Amino acid sequence: MNFPAQSNNDIDPCLSLVMPVYNEAATIDTIIELVLKQRPVAELIIVDDASTDNTWQALESWPKKDSRVRLLRHPENRGKGAALRTGISHAAKPYVLVQDADMEYDPSEYYVLLNPILANKADVVMGSRFMAGARHVLYYWHAVGNKVLTTLSNMTTNLWLTDMETCYKLFRREIIQGIALEENRFGFEPEVVAKIARLDVRIYEVPISYSGRTYADGKKINWKDGVSALRCIAKYGILNRL
Repeated sequence: MNFPAQSNNDIDPCLSLVMPVYNEAATIDTIIELVLKQRPVAELIIVDDASTDNTWQALESWPKKDSRVRLLRHPENRGKGAALRTGISHAAKPYVLVQDADMEYDPSEYYVLLNPILANKADVVMGSRFMAGARHVLYYWHAVGNKVLTTLSNMTTNLWLTDMETCYKLFRREIIQGIALEENRFGFEPEVVAKIARLDVRIYEVPISYSGRTYADGKKINWKDGVSALRCIAKYGILNRL
């Protein structure tokens, strides 16, 4: 499916960016600058999940620099899923997109995700790190684990996705705000996919670039989150259907 050739500069502001943050002092200023340079961004909602480094101190000056920035803070660490629930509930623009703060995903590709939805061909668009395109080569077993989880998720949802665990998920606001989300950690991904699959919505997947970081760089997801993802696939993909 071909869409009108557009870049970020061709798209009017329409995005609510939701950015969960926990101990990202090393990258937070850089990622915020990159996000705010993108014309489609109408608001950036940052939810600090009780960071213990200097992340909050770095964030506090941003609303004065750019009125699109809205800061929210959890008094105690609750997890990425909980931070996303908080941010999504405050979104006010037509489309909601998740953006991690770790520099693994490229904000200059927002238009890639927006094109299907602006062409009225989609209601939900997911970026895939495994479709054709350049990618940063990193952990083999992470890729294997992702493929296994995506396959199991597809089996329970009857969707044909290549990257269920992707960060870049774009929603029409009324759709994502109408879903009762429950998971507090990385279980957000299989949960939201399972619940989206049960709706009468059009879902697209588009290729995106990816520059994964190492654990030395601060990567947080681990094998326990993989086990939790299996639990979420069973819970939301099978048990909730029954």
